[in-house]
Amino acid sequence: MKKTSDDQGFQFPGVFEISAMGPADAGLERAIPEALQAAGLTVLAETLSSRASSAGKYVCVRVNFQAADRTEYEAAHASLRALPDVKWTL
Repeated sequence: MKKTSDDQGFQFPGVFEISAMGPADAGLERAIPEALQAAGLTVLAETLSSRASSAGKYVCVRVNFQAADRTEYEAAHASLRALPDVKWTL
């Protein structure tokens, strides 16, 4: 049976959450939305949240953004992974 786009998980256009982790002192709460906007994406700034690791050395930053298609979704991850202080994205 052939899979349809409904079987693929992501529906575009849509709003997606992205998470990135890096050093707590790197200013990621500012850098992440800026990088997404520089990639041409619409960031929903009111959704920004962050949480420090138990030792306070790292921070996980989450924010929602709009993506019209998979290319824009992948551009979001690529733009954050290009930041030197970002260790991973999810």
